[in-house]
Amino acid sequence: MIFKNSLATVAILVFLGLGFHQTYSQTKKKIVYYSIKTGTTVRVRLDHDVSSKTTNVGVPVRATVVDPVYSSGGVLLIPSGSVVHGKVDSVARAAKNGQPGSFGVSFTSIALPNNRQVAIIGMPVPLDEAKNTVDNEGTVSAKKTSNRHLKFIGGGAAGGAIIGGIAGGGTGALIGAGVGAVGGLIGKNVSKGKEAEVKSGTEFGVYLGKSISLPKYAGAR
Repeated sequence: MIFKNSLATVAILVFLGLGFHQTYSQTKKKIVYYSIKTGTTVRVRLDHDVSSKTTNVGVPVRATVVDPVYSSGGVLLIPSGSVVHGKVDSVARAAKNGQPGSFGVSFTSIALPNNRQVAIIGMPVPLDEAKNTVDNEGTVSAKKTSNRHLKFIGGGAAGGAIIGGIAGGGTGALIGAGVGAVGGLIGKNVSKGKEAEVKSGTEFGVYLGKSISLPKYAGAR
């Protein structure tokens, strides 16, 4: 009799376990991912000074997201305060022959406040190229950038730097030393022989060279 009761108890427990597993599987929500398309430009603010005089290839570069980034359907994916990580990938010191200093930066990841990270292929771009293509969620798109290899080049007022290096030549756009001080186009022969000095607080864009996918931002965890 005791043996039969034990078997019955085991059967009940197995039944209950299967029922719990089924209910849990049915109620567990599937994570939905949303895309941020190639060519999106994320507005960021540099967190520290960078100079072609003192920096070296491989030195980390960090910037903070200024404007939140949404999916095409208006879902918040990257909130303000997220951190964009990159590194210096090329450096040229200013030369005595008047050649300005320059440095290139590549951005490799974005860290959200909830500790989620996403890998990116990002490059710096001047925000004024995209100012007329801001959508109603605050996302900007730099459509002219796909054929460029851009660098920060010495020159400009107040220790600013030119983002230049357009394929086939051309001009760059001034990035001023102050927060958000982005000027217009400047000729190639202006302010030669200066180091590229980009100050903490300078705002510019990070162009996404490849689309990324993220779930809806759910806050810090």
